[in-house]
Amino acid sequence: MRRGGSAQVSRGWGSRKVRVWRAARQPARMPALREMKMMRRVGFFLSLVAGVAGVRAQQVGQNKGPGETQSFTLTVKSNLVVEAVTVKDKQGNFIHGLKADDFVVTEDGAPQTIRYCEHEDLAETAKPLPAQTPAKEDITVYNRLVRTQIAPESMDDERYKNRRLLALYFDMTAMMPSEQMRALSAAEQFIRTQMTTADLVALMRYQGGSVDILQDFTDDRNRLLSILETMVVGEGQGSLDSVDDASTADTGAAFGQDDSEFNVFNTDRQLSALQTAARMLGQVNEKKSLIYFAGFMRLNGIDNQAQMHATADTAIKAGVTIWTVDARGLVAQAPMGDATQGSPGGQSMYTGASALAVTTNFQQSQDTLYSIASDTGGKAFLDNNDLSQGIVQAQDSISDYYILGYYTTNTDQNGKFRRIRISLKNNQEAKLDYRQGYFADKTFNKFNDVDRERQLEDALMLEDPITDLTIQMEVDYFQLNRAEYFVPIIVKIPGRELALAKRGGAEITRIDFIGEIKDLVGGTTVQNVRDNVNIKLSDATAQELAKRPIEYDTGYTLLPGKYMIKFLARDDETGRIGTYQTTFVIPNLNKEEKRIPISAVVLSSQRVELKDAIYEAGKAKDQAKNNAADPLVQDGRKLIPSVTRVFGAGHEIYVYFQAYKQSAGSATSASGAAGATPAAAVNPRPLFAFVSLYQNGKKLFETQPKSIVPNVASRLGTMGLSFDLGVDKLPRGQYECQVTVLDPSTQKAAFWRTPILLVQ
Repeated sequence: MRRGGSAQVSRGWGSRKVRVWRAARQPARMPALREMKMMRRVGFFLSLVAGVAGVRAQQVGQNKGPGETQSFTLTVKSNLVVEAVTVKDKQGNFIHGLKADDFVVTEDGAPQTIRYCEHEDLAETAKPLPAQTPAKEDITVYNRLVRTQIAPESMDDERYKNRRLLALYFDMTAMMPSEQMRALSAAEQFIRTQMTTADLVALMRYQGGSVDILQDFTDDRNRLLSILETMVVGEGQGSLDSVDDASTADTGAAFGQDDSEFNVFNTDRQLSALQTAARMLGQVNEKKSLIYFAGFMRLNGIDNQAQMHATADTAIKAGVTIWTVDARGLVAQAPMGDATQGSPGGQSMYTGASALAVTTNFQQSQDTLYSIASDTGGKAFLDNNDLSQGIVQAQDSISDYYILGYYTTNTDQNGKFRRIRISLKNNQEAKLDYRQGYFADKTFNKFNDVDRERQLEDALMLEDPITDLTIQMEVDYFQLNRAEYFVPIIVKIPGRELALAKRGGAEITRIDFIGEIKDLVGGTTVQNVRDNVNIKLSDATAQELAKRPIEYDTGYTLLPGKYMIKFLARDDETGRIGTYQTTFVIPNLNKEEKRIPISAVVLSSQRVELKDAIYEAGKAKDQAKNNAADPLVQDGRKLIPSVTRVFGAGHEIYVYFQAYKQSAGSATSASGAAGATPAAAVNPRPLFAFVSLYQNGKKLFETQPKSIVPNVASRLGTMGLSFDLGVDKLPRGQYECQVTVLDPSTQKAAFWRTPILLVQ
């Protein structure tokens, strides 16, 4: 992925050089995602106009203005630890009828008081359901999969008592279409013929961007089958894993980046998604079995070990046992690969290195599936074509156990491992099976780099937004050529919600950003952003920060279509996160026939010098190139969009947009006679535009019409239109701002309107 026009990739993470105005900063790590064609510039500016929001921003952890009283918050937190314990006698029989007083629990040697004890006996309730015939006409097929959540469980909730909880998790990114079909068929077979009266089944899916809960735990077989029928084979395309070794096909391509370096992040993404799924299931106290369907998961050396351990620890802490199922089934491999790939090249074909690499890669992909299952108490189901037997193994593993709950006496959130010991008071020969300990939670100030990255990744995958920080966003678009559009994205964060830290005698605020843009039609992530910046402020600027917002801007090159953007910002001093998510459409202006094609309209109250940017990413040469392509940068000055469209007294309102009028010459010059210049290209007809302000249906302000001639050097006939609105004499209040564009030669027009607010 290119960042600011330049990127270097090393071990799956991008490193870059950045330029920070008036401060030095260290390069931040970033995931090496799929490289897309992208034009990007990043900047921070202190807004000269205080941001005004419709509701009062949250005050906890914010900077206090002069004269404001300091408030204090007292928080009391207790940690409930839940243990699932299987108790058997010497003969291997389950022991029934035990109470809380019969158990002894210690944590790091300290005795704990058991607050909750419940016996789960599935042997009496689990009876086979009558097999359901595979008549698809009896199943209600839904046109669209509905995402839901795992409903949390309280201690007095008995809906899961004596029920077996099975979560079927389909990693669509780690399976080829044939493997996806085999996994879905196995799940359907289990639900039809092998599901019992004690079983509750949940359906989960991961396809590259988020973990989707397609169905919460239910025993409604018809509902489960309908969802499996609705899932589309081919989602994800099984494109995450690729290797670059002796088994790789010789395509004759030029030397490029080693794919294994990108796969470091891809594997982390898979493991992080699995960790998110385990955390979601942790809201239920009973034992849970997660059946993980995948075609491969291959670690890349030691790089993925931290995420691997974090995933296993989260599953153990949540009481989730992971059972991995290799959706490839029984595989018979050809020494040189099968017909799905090209032949390898070089001498490795003749020395046996190619055949050895094929076998090694396959074994490594299964080793990871085996490890994640073994570490969480499950088993790996490999080299078998009947994938439903993997679900049956997980089903048979849960039959009789006790749930013990206690509030730990150790309230220190230091992230250290805590060892648990459980025994029976009056039966020391009984065999108890339970988790041997867990890692304590961490406060944000004790997070290491891996913990901080994982927190952002998890927050990006969550369906529900996090609203600790207030974020506002504006997405605009400007046509670059017949196919591509430059899309500037502006994010505004109130400065008073950011914490300041003292470093080297100066005030510093640190902000992390992560986001992605998805194509809603294809469901794939087409662009992404990851930044970690330190902003060093002078004493005067730090005082202004409490009153004014900070704006962050970036830009992408996109094709016409419908997109969804999800953007997260985190205050790196307090760990507070804000989420902004919305959909937007990039229209195809080439197909606009009824109206004059125009770009998005930008409203602003300030133009600032580029040298006043607090932070800017990328090398100077790359920034100059990006600035030249950004229509909001003119004559070394940056037009800062007003995201809230609230304008104060004493400030002018700047309006900027582009209109496009393709001349006849640009369309015919390629096929016309040499040297022939159409009259329309020599004397292009001008457009006329003006801006009006309305209040309560009455026009109170209007600019003089401005004429502009299409640029004959541009194939699009691009025309930049800029207006300065002097509104000091207008009464304060809400207005409708309307932009009107007229073309007398074609009798076409374009109108754009938005509400604005003038304040004192």
